[in-house]
Amino acid sequence: MFHSCKPCRAHQNNSRDRSRPRSSVGRALAEGVTKFCHNFRDDKNHFFLQVCEPRETYQDVYRDVDGLYCGVFFTEKNIRSAMSYSPRVGDVLIVSYPKCGTTWIQHIVCNIFHDGAPPGTFLDIMRLTPFLEVVGAEGVPATSQPGTIKTHLPFNKHRYSVKAKYIYITRNPYDCCVSYYYHTKLFPAYCFKEGTFEQFFQMFVEGKVDFGDYFEHVLSWYNYRNENNVLFVTYEQLKKDTPGMVLKIADFLGKEQYGDKLRQRPEILAKILNATSIESMRKLNPSVAKQLASTFPDPEHVVRGASRSLAKKTTQGDFVRKGIVGDWRDHFSLEKVARMKERIALKTAGTDVMELWKDVGLP
Repeated sequence: MFHSCKPCRAHQNNSRDRSRPRSSVGRALAEGVTKFCHNFRDDKNHFFLQVCEPRETYQDVYRDVDGLYCGVFFTEKNIRSAMSYSPRVGDVLIVSYPKCGTTWIQHIVCNIFHDGAPPGTFLDIMRLTPFLEVVGAEGVPATSQPGTIKTHLPFNKHRYSVKAKYIYITRNPYDCCVSYYYHTKLFPAYCFKEGTFEQFFQMFVEGKVDFGDYFEHVLSWYNYRNENNVLFVTYEQLKKDTPGMVLKIADFLGKEQYGDKLRQRPEILAKILNATSIESMRKLNPSVAKQLASTFPDPEHVVRGASRSLAKKTTQGDFVRKGIVGDWRDHFSLEKVARMKERIALKTAGTDVMELWKDVGLP
């Protein structure tokens, strides 16, 4: 049974503004909002049952699903469904290892497609760029014109297609580790609220976190960075020259339709830069817990009493945190730096992938 859903602001705006011409991708995103929202809400009981299953410690949160290491935040059904998804002509997939700039790219792409009109809420982003591993292939809007999809799948777990476009963003392993640590503490389902950076660092270097080993993930996509339908960027590049990188992304999505338009109409580029600033994206954070609570049912009705305390807990902190380069310096001891360098040498031997960060002051 489908549940009624109030359209998000982006969908309402597109519905009201009949006189404004829209791109084919923009129309597809608008048309797919309602169906995705229905699918997302319809599977909520199953989602909550698995996420809120009682667990003793944070080590019990993770498991292997067909060779992909991930936590209970992702149902096995939807993980397998995500792996089976076959991209359609025109699909734009935003790909990354977690905490490498995914949210930033999501906002940039959404704003490019909508001429700088930002999503109104956190859930609008989830509707406009459905998270493949959360909703499964069935949760991607089945519209006549494909849209934008977020995924953290490594290359070998994804059905790569030359018909789709891929934007892969990565981040230096030191800052990624720190950001991922705070992300894991943020969500109660990870049972890591009292966890230490020492504990998480050990998990990270062993690849015992969501989506497995950082280096294997990055290298799996790095090998395809020169394909015509793959745009491989780094968080550090985006931070250093945001206007230039937004134009590069717009050109990749469609030079005449998007890139040239932003050059001809700098006021739209300015709107996009403002809407995708760390400050603007952070404004969505206070509503995250409230919106998730309104999207999913009262856990009292769907989980056993033993897990109610976990289900009732809210997120602790900001989903978009600092958004800086070099935060690792405040967290890494000399001993951790040595251990990370040892891991880097082991996992990247024979590649030049670390050259991506030769100018950002890594140890």
